[in-house]
Amino acid sequence: MRGAGRRRRGIPPRARAWWGIGTAVVIVVAVAIGIGLANPASPPAAGRPAPVGTPSASASEPDAEETAPAAASDPTVEADPTDPETPALGTLAGLEAVSGFAPFDYDRDLFGQRWADVDRNGCDTRNDILGRDLLNPVFKAGTRECKVLAGDLIDPYDGTAVSFVSGQNTSVLVQIDHVVALGWAWGHGAYAWSDEQRTVFANDPENLVAASQRTNQSKSASGPADWLPAEPTLRCAYVEQWVGVLDAYDLGIGDEDRAAARAVLQTC
Repeated sequence: MRGAGRRRRGIPPRARAWWGIGTAVVIVVAVAIGIGLANPASPPAAGRPAPVGTPSASASEPDAEETAPAAASDPTVEADPTDPETPALGTLAGLEAVSGFAPFDYDRDLFGQRWADVDRNGCDTRNDILGRDLLNPVFKAGTRECKVLAGDLIDPYDGTAVSFVSGQNTSVLVQIDHVVALGWAWGHGAYAWSDEQRTVFANDPENLVAASQRTNQSKSASGPADWLPAEPTLRCAYVEQWVGVLDAYDLGIGDEDRAAARAVLQTC
């Protein structure tokens, strides 16, 4: 046969055997590398590893809020006047110190007409405050919700309930109190005001609250050194409002009233 005696070209039989084994090894290694690339091991955490024995953070560790000391609950720690929760302390500290004695005798008439319609809304100040502070107020028909006939009051100084009924003998049971009394204001700077300024002050809703006859008369013209609400939980609101009025009208304050107001505000 033509060409039968020619020697076959290519890889010898033994070499072909080793070649097959090598090829199989290469395939296995390639598969292993492929698996490793598809599932890489998690890289080590960045940064310096924690020393042996150092516990790692876990959900069982207490929050910072739980471990922080509750300084506010310590009665020996005074409130910081710069704390936004106690702004009245900062206001109190900035009030001018005065003796409380005026060169002229106090006269209620110098504060203008009683319960004038300063805001000119067609309703006198007394009825404005009754309509604002009473619960379930009943107004006289035809007065555009001005004249208050009845309602219920929760006294701002002792928390008791008082029923209001307009009448010659019953209206007096609910009165309008000046938070900063006119007589007190007179000796602490109001004596130098104009008649118009005193009239505005006497009818300012920010300085007025409806109160029972009993608490209004017991308070009279006192400052915090001589009178505070009978209910302790109501003292903070009262003193904060009292200090705010002094600040708004640039009234001064004596040492005893300042100390009494500070003692209350430090508990708020």
